[in-house]
Amino acid sequence: MAVVVVESPAKAKTINKYLGSDFTVLASYGHVRDLPAKDGSVDPEQDFRMEWEVAPESKKHVRAIAEALKSDDTLILATDPDREGEAISWHLKEALASSLKKGKTVARVTFNAITKDAVTKAMKEPREVDEALVDAYLARRALDYLVGFTLSPVLWRKLPGAKSAGRVQSVCLRLIVEREMEIEAFRAQEYWTVKAVLTTPRGQEFEATLTVLGGKKLSKFDIPTAEAAELAVKAVTSRTLAVKSVEAKPATRNPWPPFMTSTLQQEASRKYGMGAKATMSAAQRLYEAGHITYMRTDGIDMAPEAVMAARDEIKRRFGPTYVPDSPRMYKNKAKNAQEAHECIRPTDMSAGPEKLRLVEADQKKLYELIWKRTIASQMAAARLERTSVDVGSADGEVMLRANGQVVLFDGFLAVYDEGRDDEDEDEGRLPQVMQGEGVEKSGVTPEQHFTQPPPRYTEATLVKRMEELGIGRPSTYASIIGTIQDREYVRKDKNRLIPEDKGRLVTAFLTNYFRRYVDFDFTADLETQLDDVSAGERDYKEVLSRFWRDFSAAIAETADLRIGEVLDKIDEFLAPHLYPARADGSDPRSCPVCGSGRLHLKTARSGGAFIGCGNYPDCRYTRPIGGGDEGGAISGDGTVLGQDADGQPISLRAGRFGPYVQKGEASEANPKPPRASLPKGWSPESMTLERAVQLLALPRPIGPHPADGVLVEAGIGRFGPYVKHGPVYANIPDVEEVFTIGMNRAVEVLAQKATRGRGASAPVGPLRVLGAHPDGGEVQVMPGKYGPYVKWAKVNATLPKGVEPEAVTLDEALALIAEKAGKSGGKKAAKPKAAAAPKAAAAPKAAAKPKAAAKPKAAAKPKAAAKPKAAKA
Repeated sequence: MAVVVVESPAKAKTINKYLGSDFTVLASYGHVRDLPAKDGSVDPEQDFRMEWEVAPESKKHVRAIAEALKSDDTLILATDPDREGEAISWHLKEALASSLKKGKTVARVTFNAITKDAVTKAMKEPREVDEALVDAYLARRALDYLVGFTLSPVLWRKLPGAKSAGRVQSVCLRLIVEREMEIEAFRAQEYWTVKAVLTTPRGQEFEATLTVLGGKKLSKFDIPTAEAAELAVKAVTSRTLAVKSVEAKPATRNPWPPFMTSTLQQEASRKYGMGAKATMSAAQRLYEAGHITYMRTDGIDMAPEAVMAARDEIKRRFGPTYVPDSPRMYKNKAKNAQEAHECIRPTDMSAGPEKLRLVEADQKKLYELIWKRTIASQMAAARLERTSVDVGSADGEVMLRANGQVVLFDGFLAVYDEGRDDEDEDEGRLPQVMQGEGVEKSGVTPEQHFTQPPPRYTEATLVKRMEELGIGRPSTYASIIGTIQDREYVRKDKNRLIPEDKGRLVTAFLTNYFRRYVDFDFTADLETQLDDVSAGERDYKEVLSRFWRDFSAAIAETADLRIGEVLDKIDEFLAPHLYPARADGSDPRSCPVCGSGRLHLKTARSGGAFIGCGNYPDCRYTRPIGGGDEGGAISGDGTVLGQDADGQPISLRAGRFGPYVQKGEASEANPKPPRASLPKGWSPESMTLERAVQLLALPRPIGPHPADGVLVEAGIGRFGPYVKHGPVYANIPDVEEVFTIGMNRAVEVLAQKATRGRGASAPVGPLRVLGAHPDGGEVQVMPGKYGPYVKWAKVNATLPKGVEPEAVTLDEALALIAEKAGKSGGKKAAKPKAAAAPKAAAAPKAAAKPKAAAKPKAAAKPKAAAKPKAAKA
């Protein structure tokens, strides 16, 4: 027998079905070793020696593999077929070194899809762990560690409120911040177009746009005002029009190549609004279940047998006319060999979305997307006819053009059409017109337009831009975007990425003091060097040495910087953005309230930034860093939103801890007027009198609790929105719900809270009962404080993010329970049986507790608590 190790229990379960009883398949649960989170884990002075340690939660998994190797002589490392998978295999080999002596063999196998053919074939083709891929992993891990543990402390000391900085994350953040600054610096330009509705002699209407005026071809801004547009309208209406030319051209549209990681993330974002993290999580589960090929790849080529299977499926479903004469071959544009796998495609082309019974919504949508894109990539091109009609006056002074398009043969469009980030209006079919025949004008109208700023990045467009610049790699996009959101440098609003004040300041600091290390070309070149390492063409320690020499010198140059000096430098650097020119031509940095003070960049204790007057505390003028003096400015005395029912002024103000609303003014009689901070996600610009009054009225009484008559209230506290019943506080997920929550919902939230902690009341019933566990007892889906979870006996396993309680299956729940039981240590599978046994069986369990008394204080408490029970007995 041989021991096969993979990353996850789900993958282990699928592979076990194919290998049978001759193999023991175990899961490592990801990486088993990592660099300790402390200084010195990578030592540049000792030739970049790395200190690794087995994570506490991984020790039991390593022990389980070591135990299996006592009776088996072969260890087969079957982790994912990329650099990260190679690293996991290397770590396992190193961690199990003491168990791999005495003639035991180690083999590395890879497969691009978890199917019976792929797995059994891989087992016949073992190899050694690829040292070049491991070196590339070591280089990347060391670089990220050195940047994080060296640069982050500089940020903490020099820039209050900043959290940390990462090598690639900082470059990604710079993209988002610079795009936002472009948007804020943008000034819209007005322009006009003129359109006419024309009627053919056969009574058919079509629309045309003015393209020539006064005998001159119009450019975009040639009609700049309403007056000019009216003159253009008169020029068209005063003339008789006839068809000058009709031109029809055949055209074809070829299908897109099959998915690689970045294009899958982009299309899932466009079509379904799925973030990169959610996309990769769903794709991971599809891969582990054997439905798709490996999902971290920048290759677009497809295996020959898969191409033929796709062509057969196209012929079966759509007929021979939809199958091109020869298979379509797509050139692989991958830069790094270690991730240039086959494209992302279904493992079985005949398994259409309608045949595959997927319960989880994200998996179902993603599989359908992958299947359609793969099938379409091998289909015939779409055939189109594009028509343009020019209509003009006899004197040549005006000319209008109409464009149309008709699909003659849909080809691949019968299955799939790619989404677009900026949707254009589709051109429709034009009516039949003949050159020389006259047309009647049904109406001529001018239309006003304004140029638009560049759009904010979505996750899809950000991934696309990073790919274009060569920043990051397929396996890193999701974690990069997730990290900058987790650090609160960026927030996501309506699928758009918007930089927070912290993110702006960090970018300004890094751009000013570490410009080379957030430079796009430098980061892309470093990625190329890492690719060379993975190809065995460069020594990884040489890459680390060259980087560290210059980076450590740049860090040393910041040692004597003072916080005030840093803020002044950032203030100067961001000046064009922070202090835009004023309409009256006055100094943009003069205080608009006191007139004598100058505006400066300031930071709040919370880490946010704002613009404040230099005459503080005599002048308390402040405003957000993202806006000018108009619209969004909050003066020292506040911006009055209106008056409440009692005639008290309600004002919006800025304070040390951010914007807030206040009722009335401070006086000797009322030194502390009612105030309320704006909740997270509420911008000062969106504040209205109604919302301010609602905030100031909190906590909001909901009514007496039906059980005991004690008042139930809703409010916003230090830890977010909540409902309160007596001394019990229960969080609610949405701020808006504070103002609308009713008694039924409040009682439900409080009841869920009551099932946790000491003094918990009777538990809330399960959301669903999934069925029986193989070892006995029901498997249930339960509501919880931190989201729904699956429960069996005493094992509780949280549902992964994105998995709905209504969609989880018994098999998925059993895998989660098995994983949770393994992480908890010991023989967890036996405990639920003991819990289900009669009361008499509980005695040995109770008797076992004194053994825990040998542990430190935490273990002593149960012993003390047990004494009264013994006395009662």
